[in-house]
Amino acid sequence: MCPKKNLNDLRKKIDKIDSTIINLINKRGGISREIGDVKKGRNQALYSPDRESQVYSGIRKKNSGPLLDGSVEAIYREIMSACLSLEKAMKIAYLGPEFTFTHQVSMKKFGSSVDYLSCDSISGVFREVEKGNADYGVVPIENSTEGAVNHTLDVFIDSPLVVCSEVYFPICHSLLSKKGNMKAIKRIYSNPQVFGQCRGWIEKHLPQAKLRDTKSTGEAAQIAAKHDDAACIASELAAAKYRLKVLAKAIEDSASNVTRFLVIGKNMSKISGKDKTSIVFSIKDKPGALYDMLSSFKKPGINLTKIESRPSKKKAWKYYFFVDMQGHCETPKIARALKTLEKKCHFVKIMGSYPRGKLNTV
Repeated sequence: MCPKKNLNDLRKKIDKIDSTIINLINKRGGISREIGDVKKGRNQALYSPDRESQVYSGIRKKNSGPLLDGSVEAIYREIMSACLSLEKAMKIAYLGPEFTFTHQVSMKKFGSSVDYLSCDSISGVFREVEKGNADYGVVPIENSTEGAVNHTLDVFIDSPLVVCSEVYFPICHSLLSKKGNMKAIKRIYSNPQVFGQCRGWIEKHLPQAKLRDTKSTGEAAQIAAKHDDAACIASELAAAKYRLKVLAKAIEDSASNVTRFLVIGKNMSKISGKDKTSIVFSIKDKPGALYDMLSSFKKPGINLTKIESRPSKKKAWKYYFFVDMQGHCETPKIARALKTLEKKCHFVKIMGSYPRGKLNTV
């Protein structure tokens, strides 16, 4: 027969473990501060996405339960956020206002120990990082339903910033309103990409409502909070922030609705071992030119994971091509392929090499 466990004794064990954890976290913080001093002396970026990726990979391997990997990662996210803040007071720019999905992704990526700067546009996020008012920025780049966020692609062409990291974030949209009366709704506010993700639901439930574009779901929530006959499509966190009622949940047309976000900054990430490289190039106007460009990657066996085209907006029928590939630009195979590509193109730019994000990240 199992002896009866004493609650007070178990709690004393917890208290002892907590004391050990606190001491170790502070010891980790002290070493992080020393690392920060070394990096400052070498003029290195304090945030290292490659090292971050290695830490998460390491704790997943070491985790034997009963805590789930996601729970352990969430704990470490805050530990690393706090340690990073000891190295430097960091500021992250994001497409705002508060509680947009970009804001949520920013907090998920960097934790609660850094400062955040709300921007009213994607180009505004780039601008704040370029000017040094923020250390890094977070912007959406593509959605699994609606495809590329074209504004982000366009800004990258002329921006000196690079991609440092990527985050995949599952998106769940809700219909919110001030009064909570669906019959009274005449207008719905949201980002154009969001309308595309919820098109079927809107046509079925609110076909008479006029759709009004906003720069973000947060802005849409702010507007809806001022009008009795308006609604917005945003997150449930936005409902709490702007005192809106939730009329319907999970109204996105696809159950697997995921948006990919990029962390942008001034420094390229180092090789982590599981990387992705993004580039943009323009080609000479001749038959078979695009095929010739892509053959630069086929011959060495480089896996291209995405290709997207955008008009240059500078000359009619001239296009830029955006390509993602597996691997880091500093590895010999990709470095050689990019040199071959440069000889064939008018323009080639490496947008960044960075650790690959996890599709199942929650």
